Amino acid sequence: MSAASPGTEPATSVSIDGGSEACEASASGGKRVLLAKPRGYCAGVDRAVITVEKVLEMYGPPVYVRKEIVHNRHVVDTLRERGVIFVEETSEVPEGGLVVFSAHGVSPAVHAEAEQRNLRTIDATCPLVTKVHKEVNRFARDDYDIMLIGHEGHEEVEGTAGEAPDRVQLVDTEDDIEKVQVRDPSKVVWLSQTTLSVDETMERVDQLRKRFPEISDPPSDDICYATSNRQVAVKAMAAECDLVIVVGSGNSSNSKRLVEVALQAGARDAHLVDYAREVDETWLDGVETVGVTSGASVPDVLVMELLEWLAERGWEDVQEVTTANEKISFALPRELRSGSGRSSVR
Repeated sequence: MSAASPGTEPATSVSIDGGSEACEASASGGKRVLLAKPRGYCAGVDRAVITVEKVLEMYGPPVYVRKEIVHNRHVVDTLRERGVIFVEETSEVPEGGLVVFSAHGVSPAVHAEAEQRNLRTIDATCPLVTKVHKEVNRFARDDYDIMLIGHEGHEEVEGTAGEAPDRVQLVDTEDDIEKVQVRDPSKVVWLSQTTLSVDETMERVDQLRKRFPEISDPPSDDICYATSNRQVAVKAMAAECDLVIVVGSGNSSNSKRLVEVALQAGARDAHLVDYAREVDETWLDGVETVGVTSGASVPDVLVMELLEWLAERGWEDVQEVTTANEKISFALPRELRSGSGRSSVR
């Protein structure tokens, strides 16, 4: 699983102030911030948030969204203020109402329930998640046992497994590998949740392969380009950092993974925060280099607020570490394609 994913171009580290390379210590050895790029919004998140905004424009509030449209507190709170009602299940949407499905995807059973209740639906599922759903269907038709690497209870996992619940077995921990049962060891395939750590996923794959040597790989990487790219950027700077601050919400799988990746790649300390105000100033004791990044569902305005907060405390030298330039974008759901745009929740 490489960093040079479709829709991205490789890049080298640069400093946004035109100074020395970001991963080299500054001559003065003083306080500095290494700012990861890529960071923040991915194409799937941008598409999902724009989808909700356009539905608000076209139909007016209230707009119902099943689950959080993306896993970010600021985005959800902002949309809620505009008239979005987030519900856990489609049964909470008034009969005949309009509901948007979140970026994480839903199972066929959820689509069927919405149809039974005569709901109008707009599907904001990330196209990369949809790709995994299609892979599940294809391998299920070919009578494979499918090992889905992912975190139990995550919305994406529930939606993906729901495509073929009689063929999919969840592999979350190493212990799960010993529990799975297959009918034919030569017809086993692994797929994965798109927002996992690349290293974590490949560790599970290696463990699965020890038990099922003939296990098949998916036709393409399931870890999404944005998840992979953000982890690569963190790895490029982590060893230089006394502290890495990841902006993201606690229910965001890819944001939490960035904290883990930073620590594994050599950062002395790493923390996850939703807002700059959540930073504990004691984290900065004895710190010279602070790394900053954000999860794929995080608007960049929150990162800019963190940089301002750090600058007020002496970390004014900001150097951007660029490992890839992302070019990918996704078309809006067909019901909304009369116009396009960028999310205003940025």
